[in-house]
Amino acid sequence: MLSCALPHPSAVTMCGKRSKCSFSRLEVILIVCLVLMIMVTVVLLILHFLTLESKDSNKVIANYLLGVGRADCTGPVAEIPLMGYANPDQVGSGLLTRLYSRAFIVADLDDSKRVVFVSADIGMVSQRLRLEVLNRLKSKYGELYRQDNVILSGTHTHSGPGGYFQYTLFWLTSKGLIRPSLDAIVNGIVKSIDIAHQNMKRGRLFINRGTVENSQINRSPFSYNENPASERSRYSSNTDKEMVMLKMVDEDGQELGLISWFAVHPVSMNNTNHLVNSDNVGYASYLFEQEKNKGMLPGEGSFVAAFASSNLGDVSPNTKGPFCVNTGESCNNTQSTCPVGGASMCMAMGPGNDIFDSTRIIGQNIYLKAKDLYEKASQEVTGPLSSAHQWVNMSDVSVELNATHTVKTCKPALGHSFAAGTTDGVGAFNFTQGSVEGDPFWDEIRDQLLGKPSNETTACHKPKPILFSTGEMTRPHPWHPDIVDVQITAIGSLAIVAVPGEFTTMSGRRLREAVKREFDSHGRPRMDVVIAGLCNVYTHYITTYEEYQVQRYEAASTIYGPHTLSAYIQLYRGLARAIATNTVQDLPRGPEPLIFNIGNVTLVPPLTADRVPANKTFGDVLQEVRQQYRVREVAEVTFVGANPRNSAENATEHNFLTVERYANTSGSWHVVQNDASWDTRFYWTKGLFGRSNVTIEWHIPHGTEPGIYRIRYFGHYKKKLSNNHSVSSSFEGTSSAFEITTL
Repeated sequence: MLSCALPHPSAVTMCGKRSKCSFSRLEVILIVCLVLMIMVTVVLLILHFLTLESKDSNKVIANYLLGVGRADCTGPVAEIPLMGYANPDQVGSGLLTRLYSRAFIVADLDDSKRVVFVSADIGMVSQRLRLEVLNRLKSKYGELYRQDNVILSGTHTHSGPGGYFQYTLFWLTSKGLIRPSLDAIVNGIVKSIDIAHQNMKRGRLFINRGTVENSQINRSPFSYNENPASERSRYSSNTDKEMVMLKMVDEDGQELGLISWFAVHPVSMNNTNHLVNSDNVGYASYLFEQEKNKGMLPGEGSFVAAFASSNLGDVSPNTKGPFCVNTGESCNNTQSTCPVGGASMCMAMGPGNDIFDSTRIIGQNIYLKAKDLYEKASQEVTGPLSSAHQWVNMSDVSVELNATHTVKTCKPALGHSFAAGTTDGVGAFNFTQGSVEGDPFWDEIRDQLLGKPSNETTACHKPKPILFSTGEMTRPHPWHPDIVDVQITAIGSLAIVAVPGEFTTMSGRRLREAVKREFDSHGRPRMDVVIAGLCNVYTHYITTYEEYQVQRYEAASTIYGPHTLSAYIQLYRGLARAIATNTVQDLPRGPEPLIFNIGNVTLVPPLTADRVPANKTFGDVLQEVRQQYRVREVAEVTFVGANPRNSAENATEHNFLTVERYANTSGSWHVVQNDASWDTRFYWTKGLFGRSNVTIEWHIPHGTEPGIYRIRYFGHYKKKLSNNHSVSSSFEGTSSAFEITTL
């Protein structure tokens, strides 16, 4: 600050009565000082108010209360069937990436209404899973989180543990209801909602959309082409390439998270894979969260990025298309068969050199588009919150096609082409896609073992030749659900249509358009309508009526018959109408589904005592790392191991491994990678007489700092006690130190 000393009074020369006055040198100095002080003060005040104005202009005017949360839901990574391909040989034997539940809560500023959207890294949401989650939420929060305002969506990874279903068909393919698997998912979903609930902040939402290229193909183009030419001509592609992205920030501009909806099957990892992982969309989440949570390990940090499923029914990430694995020639034909080996040889290939590379490429494509949309998002989402939900008996819905024609849905049934699988994951035996006639051999076996479909069900499903009449099979419990959730959540101008299965490309387009028209015609124009797939209960696929006629895999798996899509369109239009007209309270609740008392009978091998080779202990190194590696090489070490299921039953969030770097400055080791990292792989190999090995790989990524590293393994072994009881104890193993060089 400027300072001027005042002169002594005796030194001041007064002008007196003179008509003219001259200023002394001292007076001039005083005047200059005063002027300078005034100028500095004015400048400081201007700067102060400009700063305040700048802060005010950057201050976010909140429209909602927002909360985000992420929690581990991995479950057991060994000896549990992986859910998705229904391949009995595909059981878990290790871990590539952890699975997470990601929860997003949006509430009005006065907290009068709130909605929850959860995207979990699982194959699909089962009815048993949803009911248990809702019961847990009710016991914690009362009526705050309910079936009408909570959406649970699965990403549809085919590499997550199964065993969380109560309907017999899924129970059989998953080797029973596996409590550790179900509990891990329930606990993870509830915990992610808890975290979001505890971190609610005032904030804003922004929406953006854009096209994702080179990341998908239609795996049933012959079905798609059955749709009217006039309808197909309205679209530039036979897949939905559009990504919809919802961005969340708090009122101070702090980034909270995002939800992306994009239609692609997470099947870059095919049915030869045995490592639990979240596939391509999970890798996109991994990349985005690592980008925003700088310096944090995977699974840590406050920013949450969900890449949720949409109408992915006929959409594959295997962009090279289907080829005969034995000859290399294309098998892109109506039945997806090869001249030698039939349908079992026809498999689609991803863009990469192997399934890991393909997962990385597709995931990175999705991530990069989401990042671009996120950075450019400017269209704000505003308006009231609404939720509409009904339970519906989908086996008995009357559908008004027009003023003169009414049709009905059917009891659940699967066609012969269901057993053929798809080019992303082939089936077994001699089943082929596109079967509109049954096979006498398989029909006779079915009749003898499971019973013959009724004439009514057979007629209802035509032209589908029924392989399993699941709606008429009730022992030991129903094989398929009759009671299904339909649900729409509206967040201002965004409508999230939660569908209980896999809608094909054209089915999704018709549903979105119908819902949007319903909003438009009842005073809610310009709504952004997105489809959230695999929500609340799993009912397989939903094709258009035209696609149903050619009975490829997706049509054979449309379990409620040829008019399933029309029924859903009618139901979701009713929900949209209720939201638009503010009459949600008048919607019939519908028949509530039951929780079956299944018990703990499974075909999963029982946990037995773990044993070690002679003169060895758990965690001992059997095969050491090399002394030196370079970037992009693979550091590998093998330990005396134990069954990873012991760890799943002893710890909610257990790390099987860490990669650690030695810090010379502190003389200590610091974790740089864990078992959620994309670059680490955890393999468990079961031996004889309770023995097993664990091999850990670290695929050293580009950008790794030179230095001294080590790999550590953490596990639990089970020991039998004399009284027929057992106890689990923790152990760990450590590799030798090794050097990473730049040469």
